[in-house]
Amino acid sequence: MRLAIIGTGLMGASVALAARARGDDVVGWDIDPAALAAAVERGALEGVPSLADAVQDADLVVVAAPIAQLPAQVAAVLGASGDATVTDVGSTKAGVVAAAAGSPRFVGGHPICGSESRGAENATASLFDGATWFLTPVTHTDAERHRLVHGFVSDVGATPVAIDPDAHDRLVAMTSHVPHVLANVVANQTGEARVEGHEPLAHAGGSLRDMTRVAGANPRIWVDIFLDNADAIRGALTEHRRRVEQIEAALEQGDAGFLARWIGEASANRRRMLEREYPDPGALQRLRVHISDRPGVLAAITQALGAERINIEDFELHHMSPERGGTLQVLVGGEGEAQRAAALLERQGYSVVVSPVLDE
Repeated sequence: MRLAIIGTGLMGASVALAARARGDDVVGWDIDPAALAAAVERGALEGVPSLADAVQDADLVVVAAPIAQLPAQVAAVLGASGDATVTDVGSTKAGVVAAAAGSPRFVGGHPICGSESRGAENATASLFDGATWFLTPVTHTDAERHRLVHGFVSDVGATPVAIDPDAHDRLVAMTSHVPHVLANVVANQTGEARVEGHEPLAHAGGSLRDMTRVAGANPRIWVDIFLDNADAIRGALTEHRRRVEQIEAALEQGDAGFLARWIGEASANRRRMLEREYPDPGALQRLRVHISDRPGVLAAITQALGAERINIEDFELHHMSPERGGTLQVLVGGEGEAQRAAALLERQGYSVVVSPVLDE
């Protein structure tokens, strides 16, 4: 199949690499010549000089432009691409579906994956492995076009899920956009505060670091997302405000029962979320390993655990400072395996704390 990529940043170049891995002929174009050059250098695609050149003779066109440019780019591609099937990878869907103006050749799409890195130089074909990839066919979408995109998404390792465009935008407001809003709120509130002369950020704990991991994300991307999905985000924030007021009332009344039920409900919901990622989330153990700030420490730990055939389900590094080093959090399945990993690392001089993920 001949595939055209319009927009060659991280997402577009990753789609291109995944398509090439399955044997597709991939060309691409970007309004930014430097972004296109980076994708070509990465080996993701063959660059062409114009949008028209990219979509000529294409079987499938994937539009990976920024949100603010996406509706216009989709309309331009539909106007220039003859009989090609057209999809996109934008994180909001109602606006771009409207821009397609009822074309039966358009199938909206949104892969739920990404990276804190940017640019084609960080693209990878494995970005979509195991990811949900929303598709938003509507009543006038041609069924064969939907099947084509559905098959492509499956072939690159993702799981296609059909959803109404408006429902999609309400869903991602809750699962992605509002968490970004709240991470920024917490980071800014903490950063602006002083408590009797003390700066809270100077004494941040792991919970603050965890909750604000996505704070300050690229404003060129996130301002457009917030504005494009403003109604759904405002609706989700209204519900969030109602729930915060419930907590305020419980604290004022000393209602320990409500708070206990509230925490229990959150624990059950978190378990449901983790069950999608891990076969037995109840068995997950977290190892917190204090490490120094010197090159090679992370590689040494992962190699040591690998040599003992201890499977790492996930890991994350929290850096404190050059003087204090940081904390490596490692997820291991099973209490026995976690204790074996802790003993190995303690013999090598590391301080390790083990705790169940779902009981924290």
